[in-house]
Amino acid sequence: MLQNDGPDAVELEVFRHLFTALAEEMGAALKRASFSPNIKERRDYSCALFNPDAEAVSLGDHMPVHLGAMPMSVEAALSELGTLLPGDVVCLNDPFRGGTHLPDITLISPVYDRTDRLLGHVASRAHHSDVGGSTPGSMPLASEIFEEGLRIPPVRLFREGVRNDDLWTTVLANVRTPVERAGDLDAQLAALHTGSTRLLEIVDRRGTDATLSAMAALIRYADRLVAAGLAAIPDGRHVGEDVIEDDGFGSGPLPIKATLDFSGSGVTIDFEGTSPQVVGGVNAVAAITSSATRYVVRCVVEALLGEPLPAGGGSMSAVRLVLPDRSLVNASLPASVAAGNVETSQRITDVLFRAFASALPDLMPALSQGTMNNTTVGGIDPRTGASFAYYETVGGGMGAGPRGDGLSGVHVHMSNSLNTPIEALEHAYPFRITRYGIRRGSGGAGRHRGGDGLRRDLQVLGPARVALLCERRLRGPAGARGGEDGAVGENVLIRAGVEEPLPGKVTFRAEAGDVVSIRSPGGGGWGTPSSRPR
Repeated sequence: MLQNDGPDAVELEVFRHLFTALAEEMGAALKRASFSPNIKERRDYSCALFNPDAEAVSLGDHMPVHLGAMPMSVEAALSELGTLLPGDVVCLNDPFRGGTHLPDITLISPVYDRTDRLLGHVASRAHHSDVGGSTPGSMPLASEIFEEGLRIPPVRLFREGVRNDDLWTTVLANVRTPVERAGDLDAQLAALHTGSTRLLEIVDRRGTDATLSAMAALIRYADRLVAAGLAAIPDGRHVGEDVIEDDGFGSGPLPIKATLDFSGSGVTIDFEGTSPQVVGGVNAVAAITSSATRYVVRCVVEALLGEPLPAGGGSMSAVRLVLPDRSLVNASLPASVAAGNVETSQRITDVLFRAFASALPDLMPALSQGTMNNTTVGGIDPRTGASFAYYETVGGGMGAGPRGDGLSGVHVHMSNSLNTPIEALEHAYPFRITRYGIRRGSGGAGRHRGGDGLRRDLQVLGPARVALLCERRLRGPAGARGGEDGAVGENVLIRAGVEEPLPGKVTFRAEAGDVVSIRSPGGGGWGTPSSRPR
């Protein structure tokens, strides 16, 4: 079946689809088995297959902010724990050891063939709606990571098939919703089982040597595509800049700057000039910056070549990252990082797209909403007397591009989730959605219009604590090629019919009947408005 130098093109394509289907089926199993609306409905999870050396082979079409960082999780697990044995499952969420932020818990297990030969590793990551910390939902305004929740270094949740009940009990004792957390962790274990089963089926049909060879060949193929795409960009230096508006503790605006040096088939991306890390939780760890970079490079290369990269995206060997120590894009302990994963990742994406737009002005889109509009609400459900913790990101406007208008009310770039259906929210939580719709006209004008944002008004039926982590509340997403900026987002508390503006980052206590209104930004327009066809 195999040639001396690996699989031929047809065989490689077959393996590519097999590995992609494996990761996608893992995600489907996780979604079906999960307990929380955040995972079941909003699909805030990711699954992936890695080779024995922890290189990504196949990443499900899930959350870009998860997927680009997951290789670091597997690397951290192997580095700290050594070779994993059959039946082992590693659990981690530590942002400084391969994680992103504390609510994202990753489970990793090895897969061995029938002769005990290591085939690779499968991993599932899911955003848990609560992992402890100072506020329900574990997305607080915090000055250090210890306020954000339970931090788990790479540890064995299962050792050779036997669960570590001491660890399991400790984790569940430190969260507000232990039944839901246990259900979601079990769903992640089901995803690992699904991935392991499918990989063994592939090996049974095609052989261990052929499967491992195809994994290596797919990574090399993706790296060649990345190199070919970057080679199509003329040599030179291009700079992108933008800001995080504030950290919730009075610091801001906080610059993020990326200088791209293109040379041949490679690029050096240097973030010198970016703000040092700050008190508030907008700090991003290196895994987040790497993830955003992988995503943007992948988008640009696919646009240049006109064909998709393999689902793993390659090892990105053509890209060299330079990250200043203790900076907003490479934070160190004890930095708080809850919003670094969700907000700073979006701004890093914007900065990189701006830098690429300097080199490829007619190819790059305008900026999208640039925030995930993070909303967490928690307390005691007056209907049941049990604790609840709700988390959601809210869609907004997509930036317009050279080929057409931006989409409205969607999640963009580092977030690939869905908006939770009203029925699911009102069933699971003591909420009433009093208004939900498109913010008409919030997208920037242009030859191609930016997508419009959303408005969602959430009324709490009992006392609750609310935490909001949002950006683009002071300046809207920039247009491109003469297009107008998108409208800024707004956070509003409606109490007894009176509207009270809220800052982008805030924690407060809501009373029964209060309405939290999230109004997300529109996307930037592309091209001058006067050139729009009538």
